[in-house]
Amino acid sequence: MSDPHPADGTDLPAAAPLQADALESRHHVQQETDEAFSAFYRETIRPLVGFLVNQGAAVHLAADIAQDTMAAAYQRWSDLRAPKAWVYTVASRALIRKIASAQEESVEEVPEPTSLLPRPDDIAEWEARHDALPLLRSLPPRQRQVLAWTLAGFTPTDIADHLSLTAENVRANLKKARRATAARLKARQEEQ
Repeated sequence: MSDPHPADGTDLPAAAPLQADALESRHHVQQETDEAFSAFYRETIRPLVGFLVNQGAAVHLAADIAQDTMAAAYQRWSDLRAPKAWVYTVASRALIRKIASAQEESVEEVPEPTSLLPRPDDIAEWEARHDALPLLRSLPPRQRQVLAWTLAGFTPTDIADHLSLTAENVRANLKKARRATAARLKARQEEQ
């Protein structure tokens, strides 16, 4: 017959408190992770939607992409070293894929209300109030993209890293975008 006690003299029931401590520790780590992600989400979601709108996305599409991106970020949260850069990169790529797919969306349908868009029928009014949007949308895609990253607070070197471009290319596109925007603003003022 085997002895119910291990050779080192410890009781087997002592393992139960160790398992409880491990569970409690994992729960504490998960709670800290959730709190960190929650703070990141609250701080980042609206600027991320604005970033996508600045790249040419409709507000409801930008909100959907931002939400999907944040869900993916939560799943990978413990692996992310630069979460802001990661979500901006992933969201930007998702928008490019959406634009490239050229799927036509019905203009008759109004998107469902969400926490990011509580009144989706007011999107056109919101867009009209933001004079910069037509200017941004009139730029070529690369200039619009670089300017949107700049408006989101990224440096030309950061942008170059995230978009796999050279810093000189980013600076050149940024310079062209600024010149074109300034020229359009000047023309608009002269018309008035």
